Amino acid sequence: MTGAIETVRTVRGLRARVAAWRADGEAVALVPTMGAIHDGHLSLVRLAKAQSGRVVTSLFVNPLQFGPREDFHAYPRDETRDAQVLATAGSDLLYAPDESEMYPPGFSTKVHVGDLTEDLCGASRPNHFDGVATVVAKLLLQCAPDTAIFGEKDYQQLLVIKRFVRDLDIQVEILGAPIVREADGLALSSRNAYLSPEERAIAPVLHQTIRQVATDLAQGRGADDASEAARFKLEAMGLRVDYVAVRDPDTLKALHGPVKAARVLAAVHLGKTRLIDNVPVPPDS
Repeated sequence: MTGAIETVRTVRGLRARVAAWRADGEAVALVPTMGAIHDGHLSLVRLAKAQSGRVVTSLFVNPLQFGPREDFHAYPRDETRDAQVLATAGSDLLYAPDESEMYPPGFSTKVHVGDLTEDLCGASRPNHFDGVATVVAKLLLQCAPDTAIFGEKDYQQLLVIKRFVRDLDIQVEILGAPIVREADGLALSSRNAYLSPEERAIAPVLHQTIRQVATDLAQGRGADDASEAARFKLEAMGLRVDYVAVRDPDTLKALHGPVKAARVLAAVHLGKTRLIDNVPVPPDS
């Protein structure tokens, strides 16, 4: 598909298009994004297309998930370019509401998921996951898709979304998609554009380091020892470390000592850019 993508900007317009597809017996998948579309997003669209006949991609830079010192106003925005590449990847509809459509005057509700949001990115970004959960809940209720696709790069976010969908009995299947990486291992992210050339050359050490943690854990090294060694290496390379953590892949509970199955998660600052990544234990081949 290479033509222009249809765009709607209201809940009413979105529901009308989805209702027409449903009347034709077609399944619908949703891929939520904040724009600045890259190959990672496009992999989600392609997976969605394989799951369902119709794909809705949302584009909304959500103010609720940005902290007061974060990059909401600087976040890259280019809807025309995003629409073109999404059409090429097979998305059928772009849902691009403005802030007043998503959060009308008097909006005062939030979705809060407890234990999964208390540490890791939740500790350094207070209220971030409330903002994510609230906007994703609204998108799911506005679109009512059969499936919704999220990347595993934001692994904590993926588990948060799965939890509130389960807890609130929202009738949708949440699918996680594998991380898409550059040739040197750096996970694709819209925020990679903020890296200077010098920082970009250093950035792959994040993936290299946590993959080594996963390898060491698979060979019997203790979780605390491996994660502390990784922190030391990252700091020696000039990165400011928020966390390197070995967690249960389903609950994010902290793991200690030798482990058989886990997720290694990390968040670092490189210059002004915050990078996150994660790998499974045992690591992928």
